[in-house]
Order: sequence, then C-alpha cells, then structure tokens
Amino acid sequence: MDLVTISLLPFLGAVAVGFASRAGRKIQAAIAAAFSSAALIMVLMRAPAVLAGEVIAHRFPWVPALGLDASYFLDPLGLLFAGLILGIGLLVIIYAAFYLSAAEASGRFFSFLMLFQGAMLGIVISDNILLLLVFWELTSLSSFLLIGFWRHLPEGRQGARMALAVTGGGGLALIAGMVLLGNIAGSYNLTEILSSREIVQASPLYPVALVLILLGCFTKSAQFPFHFWLPHAMAAPTPVSAYLHSATMVKAGVFLMARLWPVLSGTDLWFYLVATTGLITMLIGAAIALFRNDLKGLLAYSTVSHLGLLTMLFGFGTPMAAVVGVFHIINHATFKAALFMNAGIVDHEVGTRDARRLGGLAGLMPIAATLGTIAALSMAGLPPFNGFISKEMMLEEAAHTSWAGMAWLLPVIVTVAALLSAAYSFRYVMHVYFGPRRDDYPRKPHDPGIGLWGPPAVLVVLVVLIGLFPAVMADALVRSVSGAVTRQELPDYYLSLWHGFTPALLMSAIAVAGGIFLLWRYGVVSRIWRSLPLPVAKRLFDSGISLLVAASRKVTDIVHNGSLPRTLFVFFAAALLLGIEGMSVGGYMPGTRDTLAASPVAIISWLALLAGAVAVIMSEGHRFLALVYISVIGLVVSLCFVYLSAPDLALTQISVEVVTILLLLLALNLLPKAPPSTCSVPRRVRDGVLSAAAGTGVAWLAYAVMTRQPNDPISAFHWAEAKHGGGGTNVVNVILVDFRGFDTFGEIIVLGIAALGIYALLKTAVWGASGQRLLAWIPDLIRSPERHPMMLVVASRLILPMAMVVALYIFLRGHNMPGGGFIAGLVFSIAMLIQYMASGFEWAERRRRTERHALISFGVLIAAATGLGALAFGKPFLTSGFDYFHIPLIGEIELATALLFDIGVALTVVGAVMLALAQLSGAAQRAEKLEGTDYPMDIDPSRPGGAGR
Repeated sequence: MDLVTISLLPFLGAVAVGFASRAGRKIQAAIAAAFSSAALIMVLMRAPAVLAGEVIAHRFPWVPALGLDASYFLDPLGLLFAGLILGIGLLVIIYAAFYLSAAEASGRFFSFLMLFQGAMLGIVISDNILLLLVFWELTSLSSFLLIGFWRHLPEGRQGARMALAVTGGGGLALIAGMVLLGNIAGSYNLTEILSSREIVQASPLYPVALVLILLGCFTKSAQFPFHFWLPHAMAAPTPVSAYLHSATMVKAGVFLMARLWPVLSGTDLWFYLVATTGLITMLIGAAIALFRNDLKGLLAYSTVSHLGLLTMLFGFGTPMAAVVGVFHIINHATFKAALFMNAGIVDHEVGTRDARRLGGLAGLMPIAATLGTIAALSMAGLPPFNGFISKEMMLEEAAHTSWAGMAWLLPVIVTVAALLSAAYSFRYVMHVYFGPRRDDYPRKPHDPGIGLWGPPAVLVVLVVLIGLFPAVMADALVRSVSGAVTRQELPDYYLSLWHGFTPALLMSAIAVAGGIFLLWRYGVVSRIWRSLPLPVAKRLFDSGISLLVAASRKVTDIVHNGSLPRTLFVFFAAALLLGIEGMSVGGYMPGTRDTLAASPVAIISWLALLAGAVAVIMSEGHRFLALVYISVIGLVVSLCFVYLSAPDLALTQISVEVVTILLLLLALNLLPKAPPSTCSVPRRVRDGVLSAAAGTGVAWLAYAVMTRQPNDPISAFHWAEAKHGGGGTNVVNVILVDFRGFDTFGEIIVLGIAALGIYALLKTAVWGASGQRLLAWIPDLIRSPERHPMMLVVASRLILPMAMVVALYIFLRGHNMPGGGFIAGLVFSIAMLIQYMASGFEWAERRRRTERHALISFGVLIAAATGLGALAFGKPFLTSGFDYFHIPLIGEIELATALLFDIGVALTVVGAVMLALAQLSGAAQRAEKLEGTDYPMDIDPSRPGGAGR
C-alpha cells in the first residue's frame, strides 16, 4: 500500500490546496510543498532497498474478470524519475510561491501543479500499461491547464491548445500501440511484458506496435516533426516551464522509451526510427535555439535538442548508450530546471526576457549571474560541470556508431549539434550577464530574495558536485538505473572528468571552439539565418489544422446535414442490412420454448398499441395531438407491465411518461403547432417500406429471443441471491442498487449530463439567431385569459405534501416492495412540476431554496461515496451491506447501505428534472417577455385576480 499512498499524495494535495483557495499564496504553497515532501520522503526511504536490487510492488484487482490488475512497482528507473518529479516539483513549488504575484489565482495554479505531479508520478510507477495510459492522458490534460494558466493571453490559450492537440493525438496512437503490445505479450503488466522480448519481436505486429508507441513518445517529448509545440508552451508561467518542460512532462516519452527498451530495442527498425529521429531533433533544436531572442524560447529549443540527444542515445540500442542516456537525464534535469528559473528571475526583476534588451547584468545581479553562468556552461558541456561528462560520453558513443554503413556521418552531425549547443549556451551567458550595461532596462535590475534564487541554487550545487565528484554523487544511481533499463550486464565504464585523449575530446574541443566563433560572429550568422527561406513549423501546423477542419466540415455537411429523417433512414437501413447479413451467414434455428396463448387482454392491449402508433403517424402535422397519442402508448405499455407482474416497471413507466409529457409540452410550446409537411410522396413510400421492414425485423428478433430457453438464465441467480446477498425481497431494486449498482451509477451520471446539456443548450435561447426567432415568435394558439386557475393553484398546494409523503413511502419500501429511489424521485418531481404549472415559473422560483446543480452533484457524490465506503472495508466498489435490527414497539427492521445509494439516485433524478423544467420554463417566459405580452408577469396567487406565472 506504500506505493498507492505515494501515488495518491499529490492528488490529495491538489484537493487540499483547492479547499484552501481563499487562503494566502504562501499557505497554499506550504500545503502543496507538504504533500510533495511527504511523497518524496516515502520514496527516499525506499531508495536503499531499490538500489540494492529489490523491486517494491503492489497489486490489487481492477477488472478480475478480464485478468486486469491495478498494479504499481518501484524499480531503480521508477525511483530516479519519481525523485526528479517530486524533488524538482518541491523546488518549483517554493520558487512559484515567490514568483507569482498577489493578483494571481495561486490556489488554482498549485492545484493544477499537484494534479500534474500526481499524473507524472503515476506514469513512472505504474506496472499495468492500461493504468499507465490513464496517467499519460492525465498529464496532457493537466499540462493543458498549466500552459493555459494565463488564459487572458492569446498565446497562452494557443500554446495550451497546441500542446493538447499534439500530445493528445500521440496519446491515441500510444493507446493502440500499448494494447497491441499487451496482446502480443499476453499480459498488460509491464513486469511480464519486459521479459517477453523474443515473443514481441517475433510477432508480425511488432512493427505496427513499435511505430504507434513511438508516435506517443515522440509527440510527448517534442521530437521532430512534433517539436514545434514545446516552444509555444513557454507562454506558461516560468515555474510551469521549469517543471513540465525541462524535468518531467517532456521526459515522459524518453522515460517510456527507456522503460520499454528491453523489449523493443535491438532491431534495425528501432535503431533507424529512434536514433535518426533523435539525431535530427538534436540538430534542428540546437540550430533554432541559437537564433531565439526570447530567453525561454532559447531554452525551450535547447530542451528539444537535448531531448533529441536522449532519444538518439536510447535509439543506439547498446547498453553503454543507455548508461549515457540515464546519466544525461540526471544532468539535464539539474541544469535546465535551474536555467528556466534563472530566466524567470531575469524576467521578474528586469521586466523582459528579450536578449536584445539585456546585457551587463552580472554587476547588477551577481547571484543570478553566477547561478545562470554555471548552469549554462554545464549545458554547453564545459568542465568541471556535470554536463561536460555526459556530453563526452555521448560523443564517444556517437564516434563508434555507424549509420547505414557510413561511420563518419553520425560523429559529424553530432559534433555540429554540440557546436550549436555550445554557441547558444555562450550566447545566454554573454548576451544576458556580460557586455556593457544598458540604461534602458524596463526595471532597475537587482538580485531577488532567497525565495527565488534558492531553488535554482540547490540545482546548481548539484551541477557542480556531480561534475567534480561523479563517482561519489551519481555512479551508484546510474548503475542501478541503467541495469533496470537494459536488464543485462553493463559494460565496464567509469564516471570521470578525464577520460584521456579520445576522439570524443577532439569532437568536444571542436564544438567549444566553433561555439565561441559563432558567438563572435553572431551578427553575421544571424543575418544569414534570417535570410534563409526556412519553413515555420507553427504556420505549417495551423495550415494543417485548417485543412483538417475544412475537410471535416465538408464530411459533416454531407453525412450529418441536420436532417433527422435522413439520419434515421441511414440508421435503420444500416441496422436492417446488418441483420440480413447476419441471417445469411449464421442461419436461423427456431426456438424450442413453448408459446403461450394470447389472452383477450393481451390482444386488446396489442391493438391499442397498434392504433396508437398509427395515430401518431397520421397526426404528424399536429405535434400536440401526436404527443397525446404517444402518452396513450406509454399508458398501455404501463398496463402491460402490470399484466406481466412487473409493478416496478409499471410505476417507473407511468412516472417517466408523466414527467416527459409535461416537459415536452413546455418544449412544444416554443415550436409551431402544425409544421408544414416537407416529405414528398416517393419519400413517404420509401420511409414506409423501410419502417415496415425494420419493425418486422425487430418483431422477429424479439420472437426469436423469447422462444429460446436459456441454458443458465441470470434471473435464477438474482432470484436466489436477492434476499441472501442483497438483503431485499424486491429483486428488481436489489439488481439496480446491488448486483448491477455500477450500471445504475453510470446511468445517473448520464442523466445528470443530459440535464446539464439541456441547461447549456437553452441557456443561450435568447441570444443570437435563436433569440431572433423567439423575438419574432407569435403564439399560434388562443391563450386562456386565466393563466393559473385558482382551483388548480389550491389543489396543487394540497397535492405537494401528500406527494412528498407518497414519494418517501415509495422510497423507503423500495428494497422489499415495488418502489425505490428512481420512482420516488420521479414522484417528487411530478409534484414540483404541478407547482410550476399551477402557480407559474416566477412564483415557484422565488420559493425554491435548493440549487438544482447541487442536487445533481450531491446525488452523484452520495452514490459514489456509498461505493467508496465498500472499498474502505475491503469489499468491491458499490458492494452493499445490510443487517436486521429489532426496535421495541416497531419490530424488526432492515438497514442497508443501498438506502444511501438510492438517496443519491433520487436526488439526481429530482435535480435533472427540475433543471430541465427551469430551462424550458425560463425560455418560454423570456420568449413572452420578448414578445411583449400584456399578461401580468408577477401576480401573487394570494391576491385577488389570479396567480403569477
């Protein structure tokens, strides 16, 4: 359970910060830091055992019927990333507490940050790949919220949408690839998949799975050609950039490549796809970074370049390259997060991030200059800092790797990329901190307080210590993590600042010298770069999105043109064709169950249904009349349920009919009562033939099913276990709240969503084109001069308390007799509908004390809490508990947790009905106000003359 606790702590922190939304920024940061610290301490406590070779795992059933478990495991690779996520996350929280202004919505910021932290942590410790995919998509959603935190900025909104579109699209590919991988390996648990290398690579689906998985990894880690989204995400606040785009989110793709390295690497397809993509990304990212004037833009493209470096190393497919990749993950996280914070300090104190408006800050901001210079020199790969060591090791690996038989190609391109990397690092130092001072800084530069420079200082100290003492600071961790990545014996190596005179040293010297030269001649080189006709990735992306939108609109206009008859025709025709195809392929064998003779009551009911259906068809031009016939059909169906001994269904059907008919009456009030016929005679004939064929097919299907005797009917289980397992004698209610409680839980959520949909659609009924139509609306029926008859008003007052008592009685008896929360909620809703009809919308609204949205929310939350309560006692979700108690004078009674679940159902039903009623009534009322009727809008029924509407 320790891993479950660790994974939950950031999410609990997000909730805790949300509850403290009215507290100060420092308190909110302290809450977030406390949860991050607790998770980090728990991870560090397990570090010695994990580094010694122990794999900590926890597994509990998720969907046992499918063999799926929600499982976590912590190995050295997960330990490394968990430490980076929580450690750098803690520093970013402290930094953000001093970076954000008092006017910022800091509670929202820290909640989003903790949500993202929990999602990233879930990725690195998940054992089940389906659970990993859930966290993967959650990182895309939470990063969208963080990138777009400054939603008043157009670039923030655009950057958030772009990041979500690219990483979300890659996530869809990843889902398909991971599911394929699980099917090939025969398991969805990573620990089992990673031991199935031969099975996976021998499968004909290996190339497909590999490409799909790499698409997910490349989009998340901003690899070419998906690199363009990361710089546009720099519109986020600097703490977000320091966290998401240097140490965590963009490394999620690299992490997954490292995690799946044992099972996917070692093939030519892996090498050419991964190494080539990484090499191109490394070169392009470095070239663009050199000519960026915005400091965060420069660092963003440098991040793209370094992510390409990591991708290339893991793409080599050799154990030593994996070792270098692991080491550079650590080094890059330290110096890049420090640099982003440093750029934030410059922006915060000077008022600009534009390198053209900076320079000479070293004397004015000595602390920031020292920290920024050390981190930038490490990024450039200069000794004695940690970036130098991993860069030298990377160059050494590249020098001994051949691409398509060309031994010189990789070393040359990598050296050029390293040269550009050194150049943009030197530019960051020289153009920001050195050179002549300016007299036109937007603000007077000065070093900030320790709250801003303290977090990057911690990272810079690590940059220096790892560089000076790599064997002491990082060797044990790198060896353990590299062993977890490769799952094989590692080659001999040692971490040191000096590896002798090697080809890598020469390549490094060329890179540093070339970087200095480019900086010296930066003006000339910059003009040449800007004169080149280079494609703009964002412009290409926007053009591609525009083309997709246009194509989608054309397809939508063709397939879904708003014609309901056309849509229904396509639907029924397709269903009919599928049924015919199934019959022709599978054949048909008649059922063996004996049929029952039809009684006179059944025949009369059938004829009544037939007559009602024909009447609805014949009255298509009269909507109110058609609605009356539909209500007759519903009543006959209710009587059929009574005849077939299904009282629960009969009660539900009657209640639903009353509620829907009343709501439809309100809706039809806003539509023409006799719409013109738009169907030609040939179309009527076509539709009639299709309807007859579809109806015959459904009737035949029902007959075929009912004449078959099931071998093991599920009803037998429900009959036998209703009293014993659910504690109730009403089998229908026990099924709804116990045996299939999860279905009911989903249904009330759908009901709530439907009510919110009605709310959203009608909320704008008086705006735009719909408002113009309402403005031009003329009632096409004669209105009664007495809008609210006194007898109806008085009767409704008497009906309300009686209906509430009936609803309560039906609710309490539901577990053992016909009734339950759904029916009770409908009965109460009918009583409220009568109040609105009798006394009017405004009169009833003034006396309403409960928010409808809250009813829906509380209903769903109560139902969910009932299910979660079962988990607290070690039972499956929504397992009900019950017992019998003897009360003096009353006798034996039963108490069941299903009662609480039913309360949630009833509240959701009432909230959904009342929300739909309010919006329909409100739209009608606003229409009459627009129309300018002479009817009094607010007449109190207690006064002579009638009731208010």
